[in-house]
Amino acid sequence: MAKLLTPELDADVLERLQSYARRFRRLFRRSDQFRQGGIYLHGLLLDGERKSIQPLSHRVPGGDEQRLHQFISQSPWDAAAVLRAYRACMAEALADADGVIVLDDTGFAKQGTHSVGVARQYSGTLGKVGNCQIAVSLHYATRAGDYPLALRLYLPETWTSDPERLDRVYVPAAERAFKTKWQIALELLDTVRAEGLPHTVVVADAGYGVVGEFRAGLEARGERYIVGISGEESVFATPPVWVPKRPTGPRGRPPRRAYLAPETPPPSAVRALAASLPRTPVSWRDGTKGPLTAEFAWVPVTPAHRWLGGVPADAIPTPEEAHRWLLVEWRADGTIKYALSNLPAGTSLQQAVGWWKERYQVEQGYRQLKRELGLDHFEGRNWNGFHHHAAMTFLAYGFLALERQRTTATAIDGPMAEEHATLLGEAPRDARASPPCAAPSNSFWLHSADSPAGRVSGI
Repeated sequence: MAKLLTPELDADVLERLQSYARRFRRLFRRSDQFRQGGIYLHGLLLDGERKSIQPLSHRVPGGDEQRLHQFISQSPWDAAAVLRAYRACMAEALADADGVIVLDDTGFAKQGTHSVGVARQYSGTLGKVGNCQIAVSLHYATRAGDYPLALRLYLPETWTSDPERLDRVYVPAAERAFKTKWQIALELLDTVRAEGLPHTVVVADAGYGVVGEFRAGLEARGERYIVGISGEESVFATPPVWVPKRPTGPRGRPPRRAYLAPETPPPSAVRALAASLPRTPVSWRDGTKGPLTAEFAWVPVTPAHRWLGGVPADAIPTPEEAHRWLLVEWRADGTIKYALSNLPAGTSLQQAVGWWKERYQVEQGYRQLKRELGLDHFEGRNWNGFHHHAAMTFLAYGFLALERQRTTATAIDGPMAEEHATLLGEAPRDARASPPCAAPSNSFWLHSADSPAGRVSGI
């Protein structure tokens, strides 16, 4: 990821940052909203340990703590609309038919009890039960780069069952019914699917993959997936044979259920099956100390949920319909991870591992969102403030992702650039389309009249 900025911005960087910000101008009703948004975005991109409003306002040129607080916590601009425009902007630059959508959640440690959604709950970020907020997120990863897609706060039942508490933090009416994390994840997925974001597979960890309804929801949407599971699930190692149960007498209703044929081996737990599988070393990318390698198995299985109760006799699944993959990973530290997938039958182990390991790119992304861009530095309490701050950190991440892409593209420029473009089937440089996310030339932008050279109050 590109480095954070210094207050004395290079003129070219400043021009690109202004052009990027103008892309979102129409989504802010008032000019001052847009101006404060530019200041806030600038502050998030500057070096500094803390990105909460108070230190940010003193660090960024033109910053005013009270105005920035009003912009984030009280101003009525629509974070969902801003993120929709942001996703369109990023898709222009980075969308790929082989893209991977990663579903996950992230935790925000808190000290008090008043911040929206805070409760004692398990957080993977903390690695334990703690006092925290949890947000469900979607992230997009391609060969060219990655960027966050969407994020929504999870409200535990202790919150949704207390209308007065919801009132105090201004939770919208549409968000007051209790929803599980996997239900929120599917809603967010529906949002990006409706926008036409190209992708090949959806990836999620075991917190989501163990839920049968979640996997069924992905399948109902026609999604290919690789999702973590616990290892306690039962699967058939060979396709089961189902036999309709016939009435014992000459009369009776047609059979309604089919049951496992006697010759079919019973299912086994994933852990037990994995212990008998051959292991194949696979390297998926180069790390700082050399290739990253682990041992894997990739075998076809059939989930055995509620198999003792049989299956509907008029809906016995075909082998193709019942086919799933089991992915097992034996790591160097001795841990074993399991995943279930509905990828096509011809999918190779190398392909599956490559997609499964895209979760690493997302982990790195959220590390930067939190540590460098201040995603978990918000100190307000209300719903809009939390989601406004998250949207602005996404915009900051997006700008850095575009800068990184630009730097990569610049590396191949030079005497051979036109020949390189020809080999790739691209148009000559002077005939190519304008850079992604460029804004119309008549878009609004505010400068500070007394800003020093290379420093602006708008961004």
